Amino acid sequence: MVDQPRAFPFPRTDPLAPPPAYAELAGSPCRVRLASGDEPWLVTRHADVRAVLADPTMSTDLANPDLPRVSALSAGPNVLSFLKMDEPDHGVLRRMVAAEFTARGIQPMRPRIQDIADSLVDAMTSRDEPVDLMAAFAAKLPCLVICELLGVPAEDRDQVQRWSGLIASSTADPMRIGEALQQITIYLDQVVAAAEKEPRDDLVGRLASGYVATGELSHDDMVSMVRLLVIAGLENPVQMIGMGVLTLLRHPEQLALLRADPGLIPGAVDELLRYLSIPQYGIVRAATEDTSVGGVAVAKGDGVVIGLPAANHDPSVYPDPGTLDVRRDASRHVSFGHGVHQCIGRSLAVVELSVAIDTLLRRLPNLRLAVDFAEIRFRGDDSFVYGVAELPVMWR
Repeated sequence: MVDQPRAFPFPRTDPLAPPPAYAELAGSPCRVRLASGDEPWLVTRHADVRAVLADPTMSTDLANPDLPRVSALSAGPNVLSFLKMDEPDHGVLRRMVAAEFTARGIQPMRPRIQDIADSLVDAMTSRDEPVDLMAAFAAKLPCLVICELLGVPAEDRDQVQRWSGLIASSTADPMRIGEALQQITIYLDQVVAAAEKEPRDDLVGRLASGYVATGELSHDDMVSMVRLLVIAGLENPVQMIGMGVLTLLRHPEQLALLRADPGLIPGAVDELLRYLSIPQYGIVRAATEDTSVGGVAVAKGDGVVIGLPAANHDPSVYPDPGTLDVRRDASRHVSFGHGVHQCIGRSLAVVELSVAIDTLLRRLPNLRLAVDFAEIRFRGDDSFVYGVAELPVMWR
């Protein structure tokens, strides 16, 4: 029995496993305490998490004062655009870009994503060992892909990556986060304005001609939408590539299976997403009606935190959840959320991760850590997205 709410987020004892407190608190929702002082309900069971995420009475609107505050960003402007809106506003804006990010819409980009991955490996292998895989490959691939999709000029892409990484940080000084948000907004305002003046065949150009020109989307709303795609389109895939590669290197028997049969890679991507569950605590909701979650009464106005790592390690859904098994069917993981607010970039992230793993295993058969595992630096437990700070590797 827990008398006082535990401080949340929970600390990890194993950098490749969820915090053990999730297993200790598994079952019915319980209260936790955030750094802000808020005490929302923590939901951990897979079925309960899916139910909450699919419940239209659970608000995600940042303007809702009952929404749990998990960082300085939570109380700031709605930098995540329609991602943090309730229906029907969310659906109206989401539909404008949804077709571009379906599995069918992303597949034509796969050859270009492969070209980018190969060029990054070429550049990496031309250098002396060791090389930081995060800086040389993992951080660059998603940035180059999303920037190309949006039509961001090549010479500006490194700066866009720095801004988005700072905005997504939960540990950076709030003033620096605010400055980065202002700078990237000014920059993307210019990108959008240029597309409005001169039509072009990229996502920003199509949004400008298809919705801004018709009056269905304002210039400011389009800037917010593009900003969301940039910020959300970088942080998760960057860390999934880094953590995914590290995890496979730490599980040589699973790595050997993928080398022997690359056809297992798509399923392995789902399993890595489940196993690692790097979005730690960024999904929050506020009850707009009295309801019940997992047999616990949740009152109108109560906050809710979604324990994605716990749901992805629910033993009733995934037997022996602490074991990485690339042959497992992990397709029901909730690492991208669930319901109408499921991550719009899911299909793109899956392709990026699949291409990254396939390319690195195929091109670098002797890929290995250049330092002891104990020397690898990880991001803080209070980061929205958990991951690797640096990943020194060798391959010769």
